[in-house]
Amino acid sequence: MLFKDLNLIEPILRSLNTEGYTTPTPIQEKSIPVALSGRDLLGCAQTGTGKTAAFSIPILQQLHQAKQAGGKQYNSIKALILTPTRELAIQIDESIAAYGRHLDLKHLVIFGGVSQHPQTTALRQGTDILVATPGRLLDLMQQGFINLAFIQIFVLDEADRMLDMGFIHDVKKVIAKLPTKRQTFFFSATMPKEIASLADSILDSPVRVEVTPVSSTAQTIQQSMYYVGKDDKKKLLVHLLEDQSIERVLVFARTKHGSDKIVKDLHKYGIVAEAIHGNKSQNARQRALSNFKSGATRVLVATDIAARGIDVDNLTHVINYELPNVPETYVHRIGRTGRAGASGIAFSFCDHEEREFLRDIQKLIGNPIPVVSDHPHVMEVSATDFRRAMPQRPAQRPQQPSRRSYASSDRAPQRSQFDDRSSQRSFSSERAPQRTAGSKIVLRKAN
Repeated sequence: MLFKDLNLIEPILRSLNTEGYTTPTPIQEKSIPVALSGRDLLGCAQTGTGKTAAFSIPILQQLHQAKQAGGKQYNSIKALILTPTRELAIQIDESIAAYGRHLDLKHLVIFGGVSQHPQTTALRQGTDILVATPGRLLDLMQQGFINLAFIQIFVLDEADRMLDMGFIHDVKKVIAKLPTKRQTFFFSATMPKEIASLADSILDSPVRVEVTPVSSTAQTIQQSMYYVGKDDKKKLLVHLLEDQSIERVLVFARTKHGSDKIVKDLHKYGIVAEAIHGNKSQNARQRALSNFKSGATRVLVATDIAARGIDVDNLTHVINYELPNVPETYVHRIGRTGRAGASGIAFSFCDHEEREFLRDIQKLIGNPIPVVSDHPHVMEVSATDFRRAMPQRPAQRPQQPSRRSYASSDRAPQRSQFDDRSSQRSFSSERAPQRTAGSKIVLRKAN
């Protein structure tokens, strides 16, 4: 299946060709025909599968064709895309600009944290497509700058993250202002019960598109777990970064303060690093992201909320400095690499306090994460701790990553060669846990 087989108009195909995209990802292949048919769409696909193009391309085509048909055109917003973070909003707007470069359609992105004046000036000039975060959208609606009465297509993107960030009430306020007769696209990387309930309330007989099991991890991501004491995590991170083949790495921390502390620690060792989180100004966040994309910054430390929307070509490594307490978040984090079929590597640190988090993560993904014991800061794990960390159902050994090349609206990284770290083994394979004095588990090669 190629993009040209999806009944797309020539200007969009030409734009996709310019971007180097010829083959749609599975979510794009399944979603675009449904969206073009006028049906509501419920899309469940993990991060990095190309969701942005799956909804932006149909929007561009439908609005362009309506304009070409010569019907009465209002100087009003016709499509609204609601997304949780500033970074993701900017990225969606950039994708719309790329795919719609040969179309006579206006688009605009609005978000908080910056002056509203340039945004309100642009709104007065009119726009066909508006990409927005909930807070700034409601603010400008209350001030009378935005009228949603003529919306034809509404997109709720990253719905699960909206819920996590506490935006659910803001989303409902926006929906209340939308016309009843509209087309709605609802996308979420995970589909817990709360999100399914929200979808039922705003969709009209939707077509459900699901290209991967709920909360599954990409098979192309090579995952590794490091047992390490909390006080030794800094040393282990520096140790891993001594490997110069790790050219660019995204490090996840649980808190904003923790992100800043990691950056300061890395600076002491001469490692170029920057942090990105909600306490940073918009300019500082964009500067840090630009430096990371260009390669000027080797390590970008981020919180989960700030990381949504980070889209970097050739991002080969992700490190979970701290495990998330929500297992679905682990899937989101490592999904920053291994995007659209490319390969990637994810390292995770686990200390004593995070053992329950690890158990929940492994239960969710259905596989034990291979443990690396050959490092200088190994934390002893008791037999009881080891059993608690294992998923409570039979686990299969992770398959070797395969490499597939899909066109992705999220700008998938090119194929890269990775080190085959011989120190990585699953407990169930070549290295077996053995009980020693004091009921501690040590790792020894099985005979």
